[in-house]
Amino acid sequence: MNHLLRSIAPISDAAWAELDEEARSALRPSLAARRLVDFSGPHGFTHSATNLARVKALAEAPVPGVRAAQRQVLPLVELRAEFVVPLAELERADRGADDLDLSPLDDAAKQIAVAENVAVFHGYAAAAIAGITQVSEHEAISLGDAFGSYPSHVAKAVEVLRSAGVDGPYGLALGPASYTGVVETAEHGGVLLFEHLRHILGGPLVWAPGVEGAVVLSLRGGDFLFDSGEDFSLGYAGHDGDEVRLYLEESFSFRVASPEAAVALTL
Repeated sequence: MNHLLRSIAPISDAAWAELDEEARSALRPSLAARRLVDFSGPHGFTHSATNLARVKALAEAPVPGVRAAQRQVLPLVELRAEFVVPLAELERADRGADDLDLSPLDDAAKQIAVAENVAVFHGYAAAAIAGITQVSEHEAISLGDAFGSYPSHVAKAVEVLRSAGVDGPYGLALGPASYTGVVETAEHGGVLLFEHLRHILGGPLVWAPGVEGAVVLSLRGGDFLFDSGEDFSLGYAGHDGDEVRLYLEESFSFRVASPEAAVALTL
């Protein structure tokens, strides 16, 4: 038995397999940050902190003539999104149903994925996570309301990064409204705005729920560090005669190693 308590849940192996696959499918589209930053792990549930390779001098030592310093770490944060599934729906899975209603799981997956994106791009002070837009050394660029102006703004951001000695390729994280506008817009001559932006960046445009505006960042590596302990896992919390209480859980830390490697684009 492990901390997820799956072995004592009133759920068959077949139903767990359905739940796991549904969770993967629901999480995949929304996990924008992982497509643009360096991902390390998963290192397991017991991985508790990220080594910062720094020490802090202590004012006092155990005895005279000795110097003391304490190693610095960044503790991982645990995120959990709870939901319930009717027992009747899980019984349908055992009978081979292919039209299960797992919308509570889908909602929980989207919610926790957005939480991860927000922490990475905009920070999470309670967990000592400084987000990319918070620590960027560059002045934010206003996007304005006209999607047709996006290429000039993105090109300006790329030029800012190149002038700072930050190589590409570059990626673009777009909040949902901005992403939809980009996808639906064609420029003069019928060229899709999406393709124009991808040409400027040399890298991907990513739909990023939870992001306010957009972020242009380098994909050269080593600038944005995501340290995964427990990757997304489904666990069992309890049940009654009608419903099973479950949860999605992950643990991670995030830090920006190069504040000069990203530019925020604001609405």
